[in-house]
Amino acid sequence: MEFQDVVRRRRMVRRFTDEPVPDESVRRIMRNALRGPSAGFTQGQAFLVLRGAELARFHEVVRLWTLESVRTAPVVVVPFAVKDAYLDRYAQPDKGWTDRAEERWPVPFWYVDTGMAVLLILQTAVDEGLGAVYFGIGADDFDPLRAEFGVPGDHVPIGAVALGHGADDDVSEGASPRTRARRPFDEVVRFGRW
Repeated sequence: MEFQDVVRRRRMVRRFTDEPVPDESVRRIMRNALRGPSAGFTQGQAFLVLRGAELARFHEVVRLWTLESVRTAPVVVVPFAVKDAYLDRYAQPDKGWTDRAEERWPVPFWYVDTGMAVLLILQTAVDEGLGAVYFGIGADDFDPLRAEFGVPGDHVPIGAVALGHGADDDVSEGASPRTRARRPFDEVVRFGRW
C-alpha cells in the first residue's frame, strides 16, 4: 500500500470481528513501533502485547472508558513511556548534562516519543489491512495493570491500542468524522508567521 493511502485510510476502528490477527502481522506492527524517533536515541519505550487469556485479564483489571465493542479486538498493545531512561541518557557525558534534572525537559519527550511509536502502530495496522483504535487508561488503573502483568513501576502506560479485523468498512458509531469536519488546512497550517 502506498504511504499516502495509509495516511488517508488511518482512522479509529471501534468494531472488530473475532478473526484472529496473524502473529506475523503483530510482529511487523511491533517492529515498526520500534523504528520511531527517540530523543538521544534513548529508546525509552516498552510495549506489552496481550492476546487470549492475558487480554481477558486486562479487561478485568482496566476499566475501559471506550465502547464495549472494543473488547472484541483480539489484540491489545499497551505502550509505556519510561522517563528514567531519558533522565539517565541525558546525564551521560555525550549529552553535556551532569544531572538527571527533569526541569531540563520543558516538553516530556518520553511521552512524545512513545506517542510517535503509537502512530506507527496505527499506521502499520492499516498497511496490514487491520483496524485499530487508541484508547486511554485511567490513572487509577496504572498500578493494578503493572501489578497484574509484572510491569516495572517506572513504566507509565500512555493508553492502549486495540488491533483486529474491522467489523465494517464504515466509520463506527460515535466517531468524530460523522459529527465534525476536519479543520481546513489554511486554518491550521501557517507558513512564515501566524
